[in-house]
Amino acid sequence: MLQARRIGKELYVGVHSDEEILVNKGPTVMMLDERLVAVEACKWCTKPIPNAPYVTDPKVMDRYGCKYVVHGDDITTDANGEDCYRDVKNLGRFIVVKRTPNISTTDLVGRMLLAQKTHHILSINNKDWDSYQLGKNNNVNKLLDKDSSIRFKNYASAKDGKSLNSLVLINTSEKKLYEYIKPSLEVSNRIKNGVYFIDGGFDLFNPGHIEALRLLREKASNYNYSVIVGLHDDLCVNENKGLNYPIMNLLERSLCVLQCKYVDGIVLGSPYIPDENFINNLNNQLYGGKILKVFHGPTSELNKDNLNPYHNIRHLYSNLGPHKYDNISTEVIVSRVLHNREAYEERQRKKGWKSEIERKLQMEESN
Repeated sequence: MLQARRIGKELYVGVHSDEEILVNKGPTVMMLDERLVAVEACKWCTKPIPNAPYVTDPKVMDRYGCKYVVHGDDITTDANGEDCYRDVKNLGRFIVVKRTPNISTTDLVGRMLLAQKTHHILSINNKDWDSYQLGKNNNVNKLLDKDSSIRFKNYASAKDGKSLNSLVLINTSEKKLYEYIKPSLEVSNRIKNGVYFIDGGFDLFNPGHIEALRLLREKASNYNYSVIVGLHDDLCVNENKGLNYPIMNLLERSLCVLQCKYVDGIVLGSPYIPDENFINNLNNQLYGGKILKVFHGPTSELNKDNLNPYHNIRHLYSNLGPHKYDNISTEVIVSRVLHNREAYEERQRKKGWKSEIERKLQMEESN
């Protein structure tokens, strides 16, 4: 979506129906309205188009005034094993962009079914980070290696997908925060006015998270305040949720939040129990602004000792209250997969069968 937005002046994003996905790929994890919420929240999307056909139809493109369709550099096939983009390719209306590596819906479903933790990233809240010099090629942690650094800068871009826009801070210890990406003048001015802060795991970034962020942006916009999101690292999430949580590692979760148009900046490694020291250190990085309120969604939060994690900063804490998607959480998404385990395992097998066909089609096109 980012690469597609950089190509044109507008980006219309077609979202397939649940029924077409079921026939051509397998059962969905998220329902159509939930997926539309996610697409609508992406800052590079001009307009989401519901019920877009699984096999791209030039007539539908014409209806919306779209000259080209953009897709990754892999072949996608329908239920019959035929290229979904065969018609638009023949018309010269197909643009290929590089596929984002190492992450897909199939990967995430696999993590849930296999209960693995190999995707987790080493905690960034440790002494090794005290000697880490930002801007240099240092392999202390793969979170900020060369490839990840490029992705952070890409996802911190504005709605045109080009100029840098969002603030990215790293909380490396209880006493240090580093500015990793500098915000645009527009965002820094908004930060200067005041900041609404919200923190959490934001695992499997879903409509529950998105709607909470939209409501917070709505509150902040009344005063031209900014919205900054704190993300707990993988070790922190796992210590508090157990099993193989988080399903997405900190890099993946932070990029999901960073692409959301309701967010002005993120803090990597935000503590599960914020205190005055953390708030003061964060305020020192906010261009003369400060944290005015710390929010949490409508779900109840208790730490391992059954204490409210915000007990140290009660004077700043506020609950967002109920909203349309407050019944959706990371656990709900995982339960959907596990409840339909047999169907999703079949989807994984089907994906393997289709991948072989898609690989052969890819080779034929290359030749």
